[in-house]
Formats: sequence, structure tokens, C-alpha cells
Amino acid sequence: MFFAHLFVPLHTISDKTMGILGKIFGRKQADDEVRIGGMEDFMMLIRVYFQAELANALHITNLNALPDLRTFKVTLKVPTQQGRLGVGEKARCRKMLKEMYEMDDQFFKEVDQSISHRCRKVQDAQPYLMQFQAFVQDLMMLTGNLMKFKLRMPSFFKKAIYGMTEKTIHDIYTKNDYKDAGVIKTVVEVRELNKKLNFSEKWSTDFVYRVLMLAKKEKRPQNTKE
Repeated sequence: MFFAHLFVPLHTISDKTMGILGKIFGRKQADDEVRIGGMEDFMMLIRVYFQAELANALHITNLNALPDLRTFKVTLKVPTQQGRLGVGEKARCRKMLKEMYEMDDQFFKEVDQSISHRCRKVQDAQPYLMQFQAFVQDLMMLTGNLMKFKLRMPSFFKKAIYGMTEKTIHDIYTKNDYKDAGVIKTVVEVRELNKKLNFSEKWSTDFVYRVLMLAKKEKRPQNTKE
């Protein structure tokens, strides 16, 4: 059955990428396994939003094909709106992402436009989600490698951290004189994937910045000052 293989779990941050962030922030492996709260919640909501928009755009009615959306809908008892799966769930998820993580309207608009551009039929959904997963993993790994110790700046320097993230993303999108062969390879892969996904520099900056800030909050035990 096609649906059985369609919506594989969208784990947007790989273990390898998290390992890099852990080293940057001075976090031990055991900490990654214990303190996952905010980042896991964020990633879950991102998956729910993508699945809700796919359900809405492609007229998918089988809730069992959308594991994260199903959990979200059942747990929060989100009613189906307009007789269509994805409409009410998308609105509820969007509201939570805006209130909890300060994601703006343009962020959601770009997700909707990306899905609309790439997914015309149900069979387009799985390749799209795989491309998005690869894009985010490579983007986060690149950002971690290129920013390195700059990321150890205390969290209350939000504007400075955002500015550094913005510059790094701009370089990934436009700079062509990297010396490290591994970096060049990953930069090319990110750009090729984004030709298909079509996310702006601002979208990528906002996404990466939020993940980095959540990672910083989870970097040390609660009884340890940053």
C-alpha cells in the first residue's frame, strides 16, 4: 500500500549534526539523551505543520498515513474544519509555533509555497520530505562547522547570534571561495536541494537560529548557570 511508505518520520536534525552542536556547546552525549525538551517539541511541531499542509494541499484523508499529525490531532483534540483534514490542525500548529517559538507569518508562507510548488500529487510527498530532511541536516551541519566557537556566545546576545547566523546563511547561499573540500561539497548539495525547495535566506536563517537557540538552552544541567 503506497500510504504505508509515504510519511516516514521527518527527523530534521541528524545524530551527526547534533554531535557537532554538542561539541560546540560543551555538551556530553548523555546530556543529549536526557534534555531534549524544547528542541524536540519544536521539531515535532514543524513535522506536524508540514504534514498538515500536505494533507490540505493534496486532499489526503487517511489520518493513519500522517503519524505526527495524528498524534497532534488526537492529543489536543483538534476538530476537523471545513470537512478537510489539515485545515484546523495547520491553524492550531501555526498558532503554537508563533507563540512558543516566535516564528513569523513569512516562515509559514514559504513552507506553503514550497509544498505547493513541489507537490502536485500524493506521490510527490515522500521525495519532497526526504529532500527537506537532507536540506535541513546539511544546513545545520554547515552552520555548526562554519560558526564554530562563535556559537558559545551567551544566549542573551540574541541580536548578535542572529546576525552571525544570518551572515553564515548568506555565505552558504552565495559564497564560492571555500577552501575545505568537504564544505564545498556540502554547500553545493544545499544549493541544489534548495533549487527544488526554494526557501529564502531569511527562512533558513530563522529556522537555523531557532534550533541553535534551543540547543544552547539544552546545553547544560538546569542547576548550572550559562
